[in-house]
Amino acid sequence: MSEEQNAPNNGNYSANSIQVLEGLEAVRKRPAMYIGDISVKGLHHLVYEIVDNSIDEALAGYCDHIEVTINEDNSITVQDNGRGIPVDYHEKEQKSALEVAMTVLHAGGKFDKGSYKVSGGLHGVGMSCVNALSSHMTTQVFRDGKIYQQEYEIGKPLYDVKVVGSSDHTGTRQQFWPDATIFTETVYDYKILAARLRELAYLNAGLRISLTDRREVNEDGNFRSDQFYSQDGLREFVRYIESSREHLTGDVIYINTEKQGIPIEVAIMYNTGFSENVHSYVNNINTIEGGTHLSGFRRALTRTLKKYAEDSKMLEKVKVEIAGDDFREGLTAVISVKVAEPQFEGQTKTKLGNNEVMGAVDQAVGEALTNYLEEHPKEAKIIVDKVILAATARHAARKAREMVQRKSPMSGGGLPGKLADCSDKDPVKCELFLVEGDSAGGTAKQGRNRLYQAILPLRGKILNVEKAMYHKALESDEIRNIYTALGVTIGTEEDSKAANIDKLRYHKIIIMTDADVDGSHIDTLIMTFFFRYMPQIIQNGYLYIATPPLYLCKKGKTEEYCWTDAQRQKFIDTYGGGQENAVHTQRYKGLGEMNAQQLWETTMDPDNRMLKQVNIDNAAEADYVFSMLMGEDVGPRREFIEENATYANIDA
Repeated sequence: MSEEQNAPNNGNYSANSIQVLEGLEAVRKRPAMYIGDISVKGLHHLVYEIVDNSIDEALAGYCDHIEVTINEDNSITVQDNGRGIPVDYHEKEQKSALEVAMTVLHAGGKFDKGSYKVSGGLHGVGMSCVNALSSHMTTQVFRDGKIYQQEYEIGKPLYDVKVVGSSDHTGTRQQFWPDATIFTETVYDYKILAARLRELAYLNAGLRISLTDRREVNEDGNFRSDQFYSQDGLREFVRYIESSREHLTGDVIYINTEKQGIPIEVAIMYNTGFSENVHSYVNNINTIEGGTHLSGFRRALTRTLKKYAEDSKMLEKVKVEIAGDDFREGLTAVISVKVAEPQFEGQTKTKLGNNEVMGAVDQAVGEALTNYLEEHPKEAKIIVDKVILAATARHAARKAREMVQRKSPMSGGGLPGKLADCSDKDPVKCELFLVEGDSAGGTAKQGRNRLYQAILPLRGKILNVEKAMYHKALESDEIRNIYTALGVTIGTEEDSKAANIDKLRYHKIIIMTDADVDGSHIDTLIMTFFFRYMPQIIQNGYLYIATPPLYLCKKGKTEEYCWTDAQRQKFIDTYGGGQENAVHTQRYKGLGEMNAQQLWETTMDPDNRMLKQVNIDNAAEADYVFSMLMGEDVGPRREFIEENATYANIDA
């Protein structure tokens, strides 16, 4: 996009650009409405809101470097080299434009079409929301040769904007301390921030983003840090996601154009796998529920590939009907569009609703893909052959799918024989435990609360769906039992693999396995199954992992369950009297080592248990991790395990 398109009004970014929509009061009363939650997700969202403002400057052509720092006291500093927030007098609000932007909700340059053509940030709450949820915040603006500053406590300015120095640079520096009275978690996770910043670098080619953690010093005596920069943008993004898979064709099919005034960037690659992995973005927002841009992409892909196959007479001898999802098996793609006024809908407000975008993406992808297929006949044939194989496999899967549907409680059949169901029928109240092994399953059945807890024992390790064709997955007894127990139906007109969870029987699905290497492997296999075949279970927050204790520590009549080595050591230090051998420690290697009462008290009782909710903060990163962990390539998996291992002697 040219600078003229990005910077209307010749970059005249002043107080008149700051438009006020409403006040700030509700943010502290209902923070989850604005940032998702008040735990880990919401805590990290604060950083994204500040970074999004710097990204807006980059989109407008005024910023090419953003620095994010986690400070020793767990505060966050974000600095960019953009124009700097306007500091001149705002006539309507009768105060500095900086103070308006920092203290009034929905006040900012993105609401003025002359300042930004497009902007990121899902809800536009930005800096003022972060300010309201911070115990302290300091803003410095480098502009007009001066350094302007204002500080705030819980969103209220401590003094008027003042000049505190001079500078030859321009930009904005924000530092904030999340309010511990609001957030249940205030410790930042480097890996979560790194994943999002890496994603932003891919989505904004040429933008350099640095992340530094001043809490951690590496072996060289330097702070832990990473630099995220992508020259090729989405092409590199797809290569990163695909790095653990076997490619079907050569390099990435890349599209970068503008249709109907909408900038459109798409990168496509096929692999030998069986999943569709399409990640869509609008103004850098991950639209996990898709929307009109995704619909336009799918429509163009199906139409263009089918026409090429028919014109090339490659379908003449094919005896099965080709369906839309056959063209997407083994497909990885990233779609990024820039929309001036995006309309979001859906359950999580991450589904694009602008109808005009569908036609624009359809046209752009159709034209570019047609040219690619004509210029690369060898690759085109490989892709079409893959489509034909997918169609053949889909027809083979129909019988397996019908077997699942016949057993579904929604169609009058019975539940799996191993399922010990609960008596309550309200899905909101009901829990299903997926338990490793019949022995532990039997113990769980004895220890559970039969009113709302159901138990489904799983025999051994379920099929690795990352390596298996879809019909093979449906032929697996354990996977069929999970589908049937949940009460979901499979297959729609658009996608024969799609799961309909409207009649889901449990709103808590809890994976309960041994606290050892095999248990972790089974956890990952089951999570892979849900991520690939029923991602909406994870998106809706229904999937959990149980955390059984590692130890039962005893001294005399004192007993204490310990979930970590640190807790065990604390027990020894408290009750051991300096003699460790006078403490009895029982190490639980499997669920079967606990009796029914112990399993209930430690792992199943809602008043005492600790559940880890499985969520997807970054779908593209999750896509990469699952393919890397469960795919064929051992090297990246071994490296990942060595960096993240909880247990010793792990065999990749």
